[in-house]
Amino acid sequence: MMTFVSNFICNTFIDSELLIYYNKRLKYFKLIALFCILVTACSKRESKQYTIGFSQCTGADDWRKTMQESMYRELSFNPEINFVMKDAGGQSQKQITQIEELLKQDIDLLIVSPNEAEPITPIVEKAYQSGIPVIILDRRTNSDQYTAYVGADNVEVGQIAGAYTNTLLKGTGKVIEISEKPGSSADIDRHKGFMETISRFPGIRLTAKLDGDWDKYSFEAPLTKLLQTHTDIDVIFCQNDRRALTAFKVCKNLGLEKKIRLIGVDGLTGPNGGIDLVDRNVLNATILYPTGGEEAIRTAISILQKKPFKRENRLQITMIDSTNVRIMKLQSEKLVAQQQDIERRQEKIEEQRAISENQSIVIYTVSITLALALIFGAISFYSLRENRKINKRLEVQNHEISDQKNQIEQLAQSAEIENEAKLKFFTNISHEFRTPLTLILAPIEDVLASEKIRDPLIKQELSLIRKNTLRLLRLVSQLMDFRKLGSHRMQVRAGEHNLVAFVKDIMVAFERIASKRKIDFQLIASDPEVMVWFDATMLDKVIFNLLSNAFKFTPDKGRVYLYIKTNSGNQAQITVEDNGIGMTESEVAHVFEVFYQAESGYKALGTGLGLALSKELISLHKGTISVRSQPSKETAFTIELPLGNKHFHEDELRTEQAEDFSMVQNFEIQEEDPASNNASAKEVSTHEQSVLLIEDNNDLVRLLEQKLNVNYQILVANDGEEGLRLAFEHIPDLIVCDVTLPKKDGLGVSAILKADFRTSHIPVILLTARTTIEQQIEGIQTGVDAYITKPFNLQYVQESIKTLLKNRSVLREHYTSELPIETSSGTNPNKLDKKFITQFTAYIEERYDNSELSVEDIGRDLGMSRVQLYRKVKALLGMSVNEYIQQVRLNKAKFLLRRDDLTIADIAYKVGFSSPTYFSTAFKGKYNQTPMEYKKS
Repeated sequence: MMTFVSNFICNTFIDSELLIYYNKRLKYFKLIALFCILVTACSKRESKQYTIGFSQCTGADDWRKTMQESMYRELSFNPEINFVMKDAGGQSQKQITQIEELLKQDIDLLIVSPNEAEPITPIVEKAYQSGIPVIILDRRTNSDQYTAYVGADNVEVGQIAGAYTNTLLKGTGKVIEISEKPGSSADIDRHKGFMETISRFPGIRLTAKLDGDWDKYSFEAPLTKLLQTHTDIDVIFCQNDRRALTAFKVCKNLGLEKKIRLIGVDGLTGPNGGIDLVDRNVLNATILYPTGGEEAIRTAISILQKKPFKRENRLQITMIDSTNVRIMKLQSEKLVAQQQDIERRQEKIEEQRAISENQSIVIYTVSITLALALIFGAISFYSLRENRKINKRLEVQNHEISDQKNQIEQLAQSAEIENEAKLKFFTNISHEFRTPLTLILAPIEDVLASEKIRDPLIKQELSLIRKNTLRLLRLVSQLMDFRKLGSHRMQVRAGEHNLVAFVKDIMVAFERIASKRKIDFQLIASDPEVMVWFDATMLDKVIFNLLSNAFKFTPDKGRVYLYIKTNSGNQAQITVEDNGIGMTESEVAHVFEVFYQAESGYKALGTGLGLALSKELISLHKGTISVRSQPSKETAFTIELPLGNKHFHEDELRTEQAEDFSMVQNFEIQEEDPASNNASAKEVSTHEQSVLLIEDNNDLVRLLEQKLNVNYQILVANDGEEGLRLAFEHIPDLIVCDVTLPKKDGLGVSAILKADFRTSHIPVILLTARTTIEQQIEGIQTGVDAYITKPFNLQYVQESIKTLLKNRSVLREHYTSELPIETSSGTNPNKLDKKFITQFTAYIEERYDNSELSVEDIGRDLGMSRVQLYRKVKALLGMSVNEYIQQVRLNKAKFLLRRDDLTIADIAYKVGFSSPTYFSTAFKGKYNQTPMEYKKS
């Protein structure tokens, strides 16, 4: 012990010095970490990353490809943009699905190039309303809910085509128009512009308008038939260069390629693009219709970077014919070549940037390494100096610790001597307890055995004394066993016994209580004989304690099973299992600790010694004891004892055979004579006043019930929750309650009763073993009327009950008198009682003239049941509700009878009587004269 204390102090001081030292070092490590973070942050230039979603559905394959290429060209200047593209291939429903997928990807901006306006409008509005910027590209939707629009004016395209048609026809001729996909905004606007222009020239007439599709051969047959029917067609206006190429092939097949002139739209570059077709004289002209890809990306970047942008971005369009086709073709080829050159340069720049970043990382790494080396060098130098200082302080402290160690050794020696003296006193006083307990027990057993004692009540009280004397004797024995275990003086005297027969003998003591409570009590053994070496006196205490607990916590009609078997580990196993209240995980973890008591179930029941002692006794046998439990389901204690005797020392063995296993002390489980209990139970009291006993100790309940049922009707509850239920159901005249109760303690019960409208008037007496002033003050603060500590005098309890009920009767007289009177008792009603009486009387005063007023109506309006209202009023006013109502009505009638302007019948109906005859009868019964006689007097 002294060595442990000394080492603890030394370690504590040294650890404190090291802790201070390392706390100082921690500041420097924090500075180093901050420096590294700053250097790393400087080494990386991270720009804001954005995600743009693009859904494309418009145009033919070459048109969509051209738009995508223009977008990627512009994006090459903005590497921070994450571009997600979805191509619907001209299918509007597919485009709707793709836009929904983009919205789920948490994009920052959405670009939509629709094919058809109507079906795509709702999903675009949804994206815009969710707070995502939306750019409409090329073709419009049917809504103005978008952030920006980029595209050419399709009406202007139609107008240019119409003007050029007039130029070709010189004001006279016939025209065929071939549209894009019907219903698209481009088709509608281009046709509109075309018709607006040619309508100004009466000589030009639109012969037919064919609906095209993205499939370039879809209108070949209708066009062929149309040209064969109308041989005077001069111009074909196609809203797409692809359609114009198809129309040219149809004309060529009919031999009309020289006669009919073709106008297309788009003006794309590359083979079979619009510019190439004009250059080869396939088309007379094409209208350059820009894709708008670059402009859409520029606008998107301006929106994301919070820069100014135009909401409506109109792209310039122009007519390409034989006069300018060569220039346009050269410009487009030059542009493509420049773009390819830019892309090659961009690749080189990226390569150089990667090399530069790698070099920068190497430089920063070297710099950080050098900086850290310098910092650690400085810290090491500083630490060396600090270590020297700490070593000097530790030397001084070591001298101080050595001195303290010597002092502690002296104190420990003194404490050990004093502790031994206390333990010696403890042992001696325990022995002294056994002597007077034995002297009490022996005469009582003689008296009980005598035939002269025939009164069952006297026998019952003597049995109660015997039972509790034996209980004290067992507690003293447990304390002495713990003293022996603590001083290592308890030695095992093991012999070889049949474990099954041994357990059966112990079970005999519990068979009576099991039968009475209808508990299924069985022993299930794998073999009729299991030979085990053990100390019979020790194992008897363990199994008896486990069975006692099982019966305490198992409800009536439950089960208690014992299992005995041998397992594969060469051990004998005993399991005591019940289906009682069970334990929680935290309670299982502490169940074998000395003086531990579980909070659930029967709180504070027992001393907390039994299981701790059992564990120590099993440990002396080199065995183990464990428990498993589930709340409200089951509890099982398992003992495992090694087979054979090799685990015992020679001095722990005895060779003589012990056949008598009748050492079980069954005083804990003795029950009272059922005849005496039934006799007291049959005396059902018919007294008007009732007392509710809330107590979990059955012996104390029987004692109080025996003394009180002479004058009062007794109600009994074994826990706090049941006590509250009975109090609210029966509204007793007085409640006697223990403080330590299962489920809800007495203080909680008292607080609820005094705070509830229905029971606040009931006097409450607390019985408790908590005797300190603080505990008594805590009890009084809950509003109880008396606080009686155990052990108590029964006559004092009886007189306290009588006085409290008498004071309650005085209060009733105070409330029911017609005029206020002063009571001599000085007892004042509590606030809730005053509040109830005020509310009740005010309610009657407002409605006494209602002849149909009932107790049910009053209880419902006051929030109480009919029975609760009746008992509350009876307890406070000494009369029933109907009696009080009638008294109020008669008092009001006496006042009205003094007036001359009201007849007897008027007064009867005015105060709530159903008929004058009933009023006269009630009045005469109350005042011994009729209403008319009273009126004349």
